[in-house]
Amino acid sequence: MRSVKFMKFAVSPIIALAFLSALLSFGKFDHCFNANFATPDVYTHACYSDLPALFGARGLINHTWPYSSATNAVEYPPVTGMVMWLTSLPTHHDKSYFLINVLFIALLFVGVAFLTAKMKPKLWYLLPLSPAVIGSLYINWDLWAVGSAILGIYYFDRRKYDYSAIALGLSIATKFFPIVLLAPIALIFYRRREMRSLARYCIITAGTWLLINAPFILFSRTGWWRFFKMNGERGVDFGSLWYALNLFNISTSNPNNLSILLFLIGIAAYAVYFFGLSNLPTLATTSFIVVAIFTISSKVYSPQYVLWLTPLAILAMRDKKDRPAFWIWQGAELLYHLAIWEYLASYSGSHFGFPARAYASATLIRIAATIFFAVRVSTRSRAPQGLEFLISQSEGYA
Repeated sequence: MRSVKFMKFAVSPIIALAFLSALLSFGKFDHCFNANFATPDVYTHACYSDLPALFGARGLINHTWPYSSATNAVEYPPVTGMVMWLTSLPTHHDKSYFLINVLFIALLFVGVAFLTAKMKPKLWYLLPLSPAVIGSLYINWDLWAVGSAILGIYYFDRRKYDYSAIALGLSIATKFFPIVLLAPIALIFYRRREMRSLARYCIITAGTWLLINAPFILFSRTGWWRFFKMNGERGVDFGSLWYALNLFNISTSNPNNLSILLFLIGIAAYAVYFFGLSNLPTLATTSFIVVAIFTISSKVYSPQYVLWLTPLAILAMRDKKDRPAFWIWQGAELLYHLAIWEYLASYSGSHFGFPARAYASATLIRIAATIFFAVRVSTRSRAPQGLEFLISQSEGYA
């Protein structure tokens, strides 16, 4: 009955607000669309998108198989690669290619908003109202992976573990870094002493991933491997803590090991905190913390990563008292969103743009705000959960 009521009274505003945000995002990219995504125009107007850029750069304009080259294969796992290729088939023009992908991404955003509303019915509207989200929708294909990851979290918290594992395996085959969600999943199963369920979950997730990847491993191995090779060999890149420190002339030797070490330390510290909680949090609550740790320690932070963090942040929030902290964090994300493009503008020879240290400062502000918000939602999860909170959660998942 509650599900019927949710469908009847909530679906229309969710669709309307999500589509409005998608249209606003398209308006942000409209200048670059009309200017044929010229450089450095895409940076000075903060409307760069990988969609048209990789359409030409990876040979999709000629409908080239995305994993046919060892040196120019698409730099994404198979599901994203297939989306890129299949959406290229109806056109030979970057503008129409952009529009085709925009349509699918907008529909995916509505789906993510709907799932967020199901899990957090009193705070879901924060997703389509988040300015950094609106500004980032059409930068990349991330929402294909975000949708399946959020679906996996939804099923997990309803204890439909097989469905959750399939959705997570699909997400990992789309973008790969959702694999970090296995960390909070393992913590939850371990605390429940459900080790057989954990083993089954991991087997189904791995099996789903392998089933999707197997044809590419067998028939396009070199091109398929390029994604893993590039990520293993890449140095520190834009948006990362390590890149910001380098801009301040603070050298970081062996950033690969430092990145892994910082991530492991962060996960270990959160595990200690997690096992000290009197109430077992949901996967929806804990996922933001783990993904935040991953993005802070990673060698790169792309602007569209906010599309991963924001739904998880909303799910991690306890109630409306967390909204001020949420907006502080979103403000820092918006600052970074503007800073990266203006820094790249100056980096690309434009007369206007952010100097290096101003950009590095924006990066550190974003990281500090992420830590602040993560600490906020973590400490709030320690407080006793009142009847109103428990009722709201049960209504959301009904």
